[in-house]
Amino acid sequence: MAHPRSRRSRLLALPLGLALTASLGFLPGAATAAPKDAAAAPADGPLLSYVVNATPGHTVLGGVEKAISKAGGKVVIAHARIGVIVVHSANPRFAETMRTVPGVQSAGATRTAPLKATGTTDVGKPQKIERLSASQLRAVTAAAKANGQEPLEPLQWDLPAIKADQAAKIDPGSRKVTVGIIDTGVDDTHPDLKANFSAKQSANCVGGVADTSPGSWRPWDPDEDYHGTHVAGTIAAARNGVGVAGVAPGVKISAIKVSEPKTAMFYAESVVCAFVFAADHGIAVTNNSYYVDPWMFNCKDDADQAAIIDAVGRAAKYAQSKGVLNVAAAGNSNLDLAADKLPDATSPDDSTPVTRTVSPKTCWDVPTQLPGTVTVAATGVHNAKSYYSNYGLGQIDVAAPGGDAKQVPELPAKNGNILSTVPGGDWAYLAGTSMATPHVAGVAALLKSTHPASSPQEIQWLLKEQADNPGCPTGDATCTGTKHLNSHFGYGIVDALAAVKK
Repeated sequence: MAHPRSRRSRLLALPLGLALTASLGFLPGAATAAPKDAAAAPADGPLLSYVVNATPGHTVLGGVEKAISKAGGKVVIAHARIGVIVVHSANPRFAETMRTVPGVQSAGATRTAPLKATGTTDVGKPQKIERLSASQLRAVTAAAKANGQEPLEPLQWDLPAIKADQAAKIDPGSRKVTVGIIDTGVDDTHPDLKANFSAKQSANCVGGVADTSPGSWRPWDPDEDYHGTHVAGTIAAARNGVGVAGVAPGVKISAIKVSEPKTAMFYAESVVCAFVFAADHGIAVTNNSYYVDPWMFNCKDDADQAAIIDAVGRAAKYAQSKGVLNVAAAGNSNLDLAADKLPDATSPDDSTPVTRTVSPKTCWDVPTQLPGTVTVAATGVHNAKSYYSNYGLGQIDVAAPGGDAKQVPELPAKNGNILSTVPGGDWAYLAGTSMATPHVAGVAALLKSTHPASSPQEIQWLLKEQADNPGCPTGDATCTGTKHLNSHFGYGIVDALAAVKK
């Protein structure tokens, strides 16, 4: 499996259309030469998927689509409102040719390996709840019943860490607010999830075209593609006398599946589809616990990678314009995202990785570092940065519980990771910035419930203003900044109680 932030989730949000080119100044400029004749278009290369990013609008896109055909490409879908066209082609010079077409701002391959018939941010495999002894489970459930909790809630140290248990007594969140989980799919039949699941706002976006047929949003392989279901439970597992509780147990959740079968890769065309689908289906918050494959960092001076930034950025910006707040995981490599240079020895992860040094100022984790995205770091039970979590002054917006095996809670939990739902009606522990992100998405959903007229930017401001910052730990040189804004926690650890009271 690639990476629901297990190899480190990749996410970001970017500007729309031509504004991207003008304001950021990194994309290849459109030239004026005409595309080569169709008869001369070779088809002897690997069949790859491409994004062609052009001036939005049907008139321009019509001409671009003709040029795509002449260059040996087949249009999969055209997102006219954001000017992003997904194409399949075996022409090894397809992207190069399309960059010369009038109206095209950028074009590039979204993968380095041929199309077949992962990019998340969790750490390690799930630890199933059955590993507790029968006597331990009896003790936990008895304690829960005595305190009016869900049966497994005493094992959820993360809820009181952000005061979500207190918040639920005041306001569990509105049924009018939906969090879209862009991930490996969600098992909507799980007893802790089915009451809050919105099928009409769910889809399978793998390949770039939304499939809304019943069940299309479920995991390909329940034993391997558990990541999205775990995220879902943290956000909105129902308070229904079963299992665990979510941060916002009264809101709705939807699944937008973007991971490829078997490989679990999160390619750009699928993520573009997901952001557009979320925007057009009334979703208030998206949870993005992954990074867009195959590049951990997409560099603006590489034409293919710049096209990925452009395409996903346009889609994320479109979602924001429709009232969607995008929340993303910072990643699990313990990297300082504010450093001048960073190592990347894992990209491209769909073929043969090469060791390279990148600058995070010009090479972005997508969608995590896209403008407008809420970037989330992970903490453990002692309110310290999780050992694996990426960090960076000016790069991290807020932090939330993501789990840490080195920070162990008191009884009855005794497990420093995050307990949530997994496919098949089960529960398991996982850790990662993938697990921190849904805590923030849940608090954002509570804020949207309390302030329904607020824009994504206003919700982000409230998340930051209400966060509790523990400050830099003594003697830790990696933590820089102030008590109010620093590299480990951004503005601080999110506060669910404040979200429903202020």
